[in-house]
Amino acid sequence: MPTTLRTPPDVFTRAVEALQAAPTRREISLEEVGAPTRLAPYAHAVGATVLRDGEEVATGRLVLLHDPAGHEAWQGTMRLVTYVTAELEPEYAADPLLPQVGWSWLVDALDAHTGPGRGDGYTAIAGTVTQTLSTRFGDLARLAEDEEPPGSPTAADLEIRASWTPLGPNLDDHMLAWCTLLASTAGLPPEGVTALPTRRKEG
Repeated sequence: MPTTLRTPPDVFTRAVEALQAAPTRREISLEEVGAPTRLAPYAHAVGATVLRDGEEVATGRLVLLHDPAGHEAWQGTMRLVTYVTAELEPEYAADPLLPQVGWSWLVDALDAHTGPGRGDGYTAIAGTVTQTLSTRFGDLARLAEDEEPPGSPTAADLEIRASWTPLGPNLDDHMLAWCTLLASTAGLPPEGVTALPTRRKEG
């Protein structure tokens, strides 16, 4: 249930129920988490963990905000806010086109699940995509070397922060779009397709 202390309006309760009812991939684990209390009178948040081959490869959070009075910047009374992050291979993090690719994952997912014939659409989308390349030193570098197989002293991450306003009550479509974004960020194959195992280098 929503984390606010006030009795939520029916439109917000139905929106939360729609998010909770949306089916998800087996690799994506969802749980209700604490929602921010200062951004809107009513808020609900969901956390996600994505596994690939049994290992955590991405995490995310989706927050539903509702202000019955409306919000000029939102162009509506509902707002969805997301944060998704995933660890990447260092060579991908150096790609200057990666931010555009990451943003396209979100837009393509929203268009596919909430576009004409599927949902009511969205508006006022905004956000950032950040790529980070870090090099470990000292004890952190030694810990990477001790991993089995040995890890790289260089770590790369992709972070997507975005928000948009759903048009209409079909928020289950928006949850499906968000899960598609998580899958793309985590590098999961399309549903029903089994990824080939990664061959370890001999050395």
